[in-house]
Amino acid sequence: MVFKYGIDQLTVAKTMQLAKGHVKGIITDEALSNITRSCSFVDEIVDKGKVVYGINTGFGPLCDTLISASDTAKLQHNLLMSHAVGVGEIVSTEISKIMLIIKLHALCLGYSGVRTSTIERIHWFIEQDILPCVPAQGSVGASGDLAPLSHLFLPLIGLGNVYYKGRMSDTGDVLRQENIEPLQLGPKEGLALINGTQFIAAHAVHALARFHNALDAADLIGAMSLEGLMGSSKPFDPRLHELRPFPGNRFVASRIWALLAESEIIQSHVNCDRIQDPYSLRCIPQVHGASRTAWLHLKQLTEIELNSVTDNPVILGSLDTISGGNFHGQPLAIPLDYATVAAAELGNISDRRSYLIIEGRYGLPKLLIKDAGLNSGFMIPQYTTAALVSENKGLCFPASADSIPTSLGQEDHVSMGSISGRKLNKVIENLEYILAIELLYATQALDFRHPIRSTSVLEACHSFVRSQVAYAEEDRIFSTDIQHLKNLIASGKFVARANEVAIKHQINLNDKDYEQFQLS
Repeated sequence: MVFKYGIDQLTVAKTMQLAKGHVKGIITDEALSNITRSCSFVDEIVDKGKVVYGINTGFGPLCDTLISASDTAKLQHNLLMSHAVGVGEIVSTEISKIMLIIKLHALCLGYSGVRTSTIERIHWFIEQDILPCVPAQGSVGASGDLAPLSHLFLPLIGLGNVYYKGRMSDTGDVLRQENIEPLQLGPKEGLALINGTQFIAAHAVHALARFHNALDAADLIGAMSLEGLMGSSKPFDPRLHELRPFPGNRFVASRIWALLAESEIIQSHVNCDRIQDPYSLRCIPQVHGASRTAWLHLKQLTEIELNSVTDNPVILGSLDTISGGNFHGQPLAIPLDYATVAAAELGNISDRRSYLIIEGRYGLPKLLIKDAGLNSGFMIPQYTTAALVSENKGLCFPASADSIPTSLGQEDHVSMGSISGRKLNKVIENLEYILAIELLYATQALDFRHPIRSTSVLEACHSFVRSQVAYAEEDRIFSTDIQHLKNLIASGKFVARANEVAIKHQINLNDKDYEQFQLS
């Protein structure tokens, strides 16, 4: 499978496939023609001495300072160096690679005035898996992600650090080993490289993939918890959700309804005297569904961004340039903050189900262990979910609600979208641990229901967990179990196993009526 930069439409799924090497990205003659035309407009601007921001002027508050034609290349070189002021942890190589992919696609659209040699060098870094080291902090999310993008592209001019053959290395040393000369940037190129929202967008792409997996896992684990607690399947009846037809709610309800169909456990208590289940069971469609809706909104807006030109100025012709604000991160910052709340709420309701399971209700032993007293059993893992849920609540303050003027007031409103993206990914990381603990509990609870069986998919999930984590007869160090299950969830293996069994038994968990909720 091949993706044509600047020609094809980039989606979240295609971006992840490119980053993982499952799809090959190419630069076609059509894209090169568009790039060359845009570059010729910049050359004409320089030759004619027309004043255009960032080509022959200073930057930010120095936009009125004119730069001579002979110094335009030096201007771009200085720009990359002076703006590389990021601090903090280095982002993952996956995030770094996604940033390169998104930026390359944007530049190949042919409105940024960069040279084909620069395009080809960025493509080379991607294809060789030589990935720049980018500090996580320093972007305010307007004028683009200036600091992280400067670090991303320092390697083009032989500076900064890269991951090379699994190690962090000096770029200059790596280029010498590869017999590659650093680039000399042309007019406008430095500005085109560092103006843009690729740091924000990369975090959105990364989060969307992780969040989608967590949403699927939460439905499965929630259904396992419901079975362990001998809850009712009635709240998932499609007829109920036709009366309040939010698509996310209906999708989740249809999944749980399918997961519980023909369950022996459900049938075993069909005539019990329980009138209603607690909200954390009964309202799974409403809560998980709302989080699905937030995920979908972020996906739709991110895919607009993935196919947009977000640098400045935009080059439409030699006499037609527009200095605007396409670099401003607000269109993604707000939905990223919204998605952060949605991910946190998924963890919040999961913690409540975990608490229900260890209460000793509905025929389960208190703290999920037979000899409670001598053994603390599963008391303490819920402390961890409580701590993580509380931490996530603190992270829910919207970064996009803040703005601090920069650039001597020229950039007087900024999005802080880079912080929104980082926070969302941290909340999802915590969510994966919260779900892992609920999975630990739900699996133990189902053991107490056997030999009565749940459904084929949920029993397969139970067996999959038991292949990694043993039933607990007595106290042990549960942190190891939690980490194993977190890895199963985060890797996508848990969801993949459930989907595999569902397909085998012709159980529809991903109805075509809800294709918009798929990661495609």
